[in-house]
Amino acid sequence: MDIQRLKPHLPWITLLILVAIVGIADPSFLKPANLLSLAGDIVPLFIMALGLTFAIYIGGIDLSAQSMANMITVVASVYLAPLGIWVAALCILAGLTLGTLSGYLTTRMYVPSFISTLAVGGVCFSVAQWLSGNRALNMDAAQRNETFGWMIGRTGIVPHELFIALGLLAICLIIERRTILGRALKAVGAGELAAAASGLNVARYKILAFAISGALAAVAGLLFSVKLSGGAPTIANGFLLPAIVAVLVGGTPLTGGVGGVLNTAIGTLIVAVIRASMLYFGIAATQQQMVFGLVLIVAIALTIDRSKLRTVK
Repeated sequence: MDIQRLKPHLPWITLLILVAIVGIADPSFLKPANLLSLAGDIVPLFIMALGLTFAIYIGGIDLSAQSMANMITVVASVYLAPLGIWVAALCILAGLTLGTLSGYLTTRMYVPSFISTLAVGGVCFSVAQWLSGNRALNMDAAQRNETFGWMIGRTGIVPHELFIALGLLAICLIIERRTILGRALKAVGAGELAAAASGLNVARYKILAFAISGALAAVAGLLFSVKLSGGAPTIANGFLLPAIVAVLVGGTPLTGGVGGVLNTAIGTLIVAVIRASMLYFGIAATQQQMVFGLVLIVAIALTIDRSKLRTVK
């Protein structure tokens, strides 16, 4: 079979092979309760990757997602007591605003996205340090359970985080495939110059892509803080690289225009199985980032559209 025809199916094939390998090594891995628990644990990472998909889909990158999630864990911990459920709106608004700032810097100030989002990530980190006093914070357990307990409960053996993930995936899938925004983002990713020449307001749609990425990073941070009942300026460190890997191994290349949020769902499951396999095979936590780094290099090499690259710098 032609490799180009096989490429769209590689994420599914990779996922099945990895599940089979880990299942052979430890048959208990394939128990439904274990698989559902594994999927529930990785939901914050999936939500972050879901947002990153929109930035990468247009050929950009959002390096602020991890710092954004860190900042939101602090914001949620500090303001849960006075605001109650409305702290969720504050968190999402903060992510949306800072994501919009990243998009504005990229499109209006012509700052490359990896620089603009890195700078916004620095702002997030500073805000988190200032709000927290550079220390870990704890939520009041009773108020956390009363306000957001539904987010981390279970119905039978199914974690509620999975319902949140499926709901956000459905919303993002509708945006991607059923709205003018989704079609515009695909056009920008496939060929920005051609999209601009056709009369598309490229800058507006790129700003919206980064705004969505920021908002979803905020949701990931909120869920993370609820799961851990607290926050800190570095509590989500180590999430950015696996989230980017999830997008790329799912089949959304850095050059943009193809793939999408459904691919990211598959990619996140691949990352979840890779993480589980490293535990089963005794790979130390200090070496796991190295493994994800190698996977990232392979994913870029396999997915990138070289026809869009005249030179590599």
